Amino acid sequence: MSLLKGYLVLGLTLFGIGLIGFITRRNIIMMLISIEIMLNAVNIKLVALSYYILDLRGQVMALFIMGSAGGAVAVGLIILIMIYRNRKTVDVEKYDLLREK
Repeated sequence: MSLLKGYLVLGLTLFGIGLIGFITRRNIIMMLISIEIMLNAVNIKLVALSYYILDLRGQVMALFIMGSAGGAVAVGLIILIMIYRNRKTVDVEKYDLLREK
């Protein structure tokens, strides 16, 4: 049980680091990295709990999360590159393309 607690604390710590990084950073690349850290924290918890209850569903779900997160980051980076070509900055405060004027 103590090993499970260690993994859960590790997942909680990583999720907290990712959440703080997402909230405090204004650089869109750092925000994407923070989202990836949070998703990996969830994956650690899923795999640990799946191993603890002897069920493979959590591990399979972690694989699906990793796959969909990779695709989402790829799409996000493509959008970021297209916006960067127009604005020449990665600062989130400067992105007002969807705002009505």
